[in-house]
Amino acid sequence: MEDLSKYNLEGSMLRKAQMRMLEILKIVDSIFSKHHIEYYLDGGTLLGAVRHGGFIPWDDDIDISVRREDFSRIKRVLQKELPNNLVFQDRFTDWNLPVLIAKVRDKNSYYYEEECTNRLKEKGLFIDIIPMEKIPSWSWKQKLDYWYGHCVRGIHNYSSFQDKIISYLLFPFAWSIVALTRCINYLIPSPQLADVYGWKPTGFYMKYDVFPIKRIQFEDFQACVPNNPDAVLKGLFGDYMQIPPEEKRRVHNSKIEFYDE
Repeated sequence: MEDLSKYNLEGSMLRKAQMRMLEILKIVDSIFSKHHIEYYLDGGTLLGAVRHGGFIPWDDDIDISVRREDFSRIKRVLQKELPNNLVFQDRFTDWNLPVLIAKVRDKNSYYYEEECTNRLKEKGLFIDIIPMEKIPSWSWKQKLDYWYGHCVRGIHNYSSFQDKIISYLLFPFAWSIVALTRCINYLIPSPQLADVYGWKPTGFYMKYDVFPIKRIQFEDFQACVPNNPDAVLKGLFGDYMQIPPEEKRRVHNSKIEFYDE
């Protein structure tokens, strides 16, 4: 069997980054528990918890998901209670963040991930906080994600000047369609959950597979996960227990530095 520890050996920069992100997760978990806010590991982080008992060895981010209706409260409590070395970041606290999710960032590290990172106020290691909401149709969600997400990214400085103008013109229409879709879904409830409209279409799963949440081992920590992680992971990745070939083991960052070392 292949030794996957070669990716994140103890003392390596990636392993240090993973441990720093784990510290952020523990702090966020503590604050959420205090305020009775539910979250769960999602995406590759959930996959790592189930398949590896922690991080996927080559992974360099943490994704957690929350209910969309909790999102404004999450912002308030995190801005108030995060320690001084951490900061809450969304597209309102940092206009150049071109996504519809939030991040909790570490001020004591520099983490270069994408082109937009250079324009952000805070660039440190982070965990992603992704709002989830009910959707009436996966195909409709994908269509809205393209148009609404494109408009948001254009407005928040993630496109050419021409695309930016087009985004400003189309945004009111795109936002109205999203708002109408949410109203319809409120009147006609759906059991399907997916990432908030405008975020990348990563897949959907059933509300009854997510709630009530439970805890499983993630590194040295008991983290929150969906009640049926097998169903969620099969929906996202298919045969998720199969280790991908080496050329498909994707790492996000290009540079990690710690200011306090």
